[in-house]
Amino acid sequence: IELILPLSCSSFQCSWLTPRRWLNLQEYQSKKLMQDSGVAVQRFYVADTASEAQEAAKRLNAKEIVLKAQILAGGRGKGVFDSGLKGGVHLTKDPAVVGELAKRMLGFNLITKQTPKDGVKVKTVMVAEALDISRETYFAILMDRACNGPVMVGSPQGGMDIEEVAASTPELIFKEVIDIYKGVQDDQALRMAANLGFKGPLQRQAADQIKRLYDLFLKVDATQVEVNPLGETPEGQVVCFDAKINFDDNAEFRQKDVFAMDDMTESDATEMEAAKWDLKYIGMDGNIACFVNGAGLAMATCDIIDLHGGKPANFLDLGGGVKERQVYEAFKLLTADPKVEAILVNIFGGIVNCAIIANGITKACRELELKVPLVVRLEGTNVHEAKRILTESGLPITAADNLDDAAKKAVAAIRK
Repeated sequence: IELILPLSCSSFQCSWLTPRRWLNLQEYQSKKLMQDSGVAVQRFYVADTASEAQEAAKRLNAKEIVLKAQILAGGRGKGVFDSGLKGGVHLTKDPAVVGELAKRMLGFNLITKQTPKDGVKVKTVMVAEALDISRETYFAILMDRACNGPVMVGSPQGGMDIEEVAASTPELIFKEVIDIYKGVQDDQALRMAANLGFKGPLQRQAADQIKRLYDLFLKVDATQVEVNPLGETPEGQVVCFDAKINFDDNAEFRQKDVFAMDDMTESDATEMEAAKWDLKYIGMDGNIACFVNGAGLAMATCDIIDLHGGKPANFLDLGGGVKERQVYEAFKLLTADPKVEAILVNIFGGIVNCAIIANGITKACRELELKVPLVVRLEGTNVHEAKRILTESGLPITAADNLDDAAKKAVAAIRK
C-alpha cells in the first residue's frame, strides 16, 4: 500500500496547493487501517531488525514471502541501496534469506527516482505473504465536486495508470454516485463488481470489499481511497494489493489516532517549518527567493523570473489571512537558504492588507540584518500606506511598479 503522493492535478483532484501538507503514512500503517476495517490485505509483519524480519518470515509460514523497505517514495522495487543491494522489494521462499536481505536494507539509504540523490534511510521493513494475482482491476472512492459528494470509480483494467485507461478506453471507466445518507447500496456494489469483471462467487466477495472500503473512507475521514490493483487470486480471493489514501486535514481534531501516525522523518525540514506558520513552501534550484500571496501568482512570478534569465529558489505562498509574524517567519526561511542571492516580494492585496506585509518586511529586514538585495512589488488593499512604511523605513528596498519590473530588477540585482 503506497501512501506516497496524492493523485496528480490532471486526475480527480488537485491537492498540493492546500495550506496543510499531506499526511504521510508508511505502507504497513495504511495496511493496518484497511485490515482494521475488514478489508482483505496480505498477511504481514513489521520489523526493525534483521532478526525480527527473519522471525516474522517464519511466523507467516507462507509459500512465498515479500520483503519491502518502508520509505515514503515510489519506485522502491527498482531502487538501489548504498549497501550495494539492488531493489527495495524482494521475493523469496526462504525465511533465512529474508534475514540476510534485511541486513542489507535496514540502516542503509535507498535511492529511487522519487528520493533525494542520497536516498532515504530505511528504518523499517515489512514482511508479507506473497500472493499470485490472476487478474487486476482498479477501484477508487473519492470526493467529486460535480456530484457534491463521494463517487465510486472502477475499471477492469487495473495495475496501470488510470489516466491512461481513461484516455485510451474511456468506455472501461465506470462511475457510481454514492448517496451520503444511504451509503453504498448492495445493488451499487454488485453492479460495480460486475463492471470490474468479477464473476460468480467472486462478484459477491468483491461487492463486500467495496462496501468495506466505503466504511473505511467514512471512518478515517478520507478524501480518497484508491486501490490499484484490486486483485483476484488463483485461489479465488479478492485482495486489495496496493492503495493510496488521502485524508481530510480539517478532520484532524477527530482523527487524532490516524494523524499521530504521521511519519515526518522523511519530510523536508524547511517545508515542515513553513507548515507551522501556514506557509506553503517548495524548494527549487535557483537563487532568487519568491515571496508571494496566492499559488497562481507564485507560479506566475517564478515563470517571469525565468523569462528574464533568472532562476527561482523557491515557491513560497503566504495565502490570505496573513499576519506580521508570518511575514517575519517567511523571511527567516528564505534567508536561511544559502543559495538565495536576492528576494522578490510580489503581493497583490485583496484580502491581504499590504500594510501588514510592509510592517512584517521592515521588521524582518532589521532583526535578521538582511544582506541580500530585496525587490518589493505591492498592489491592492492599503497599498499607499504600505509604500509609505517601506519608503520611510530607510532600508535598502528596491520598489517595483509591476511584476515584470520586479522580475527584471531582481535578476539585475544578482548580476551586479
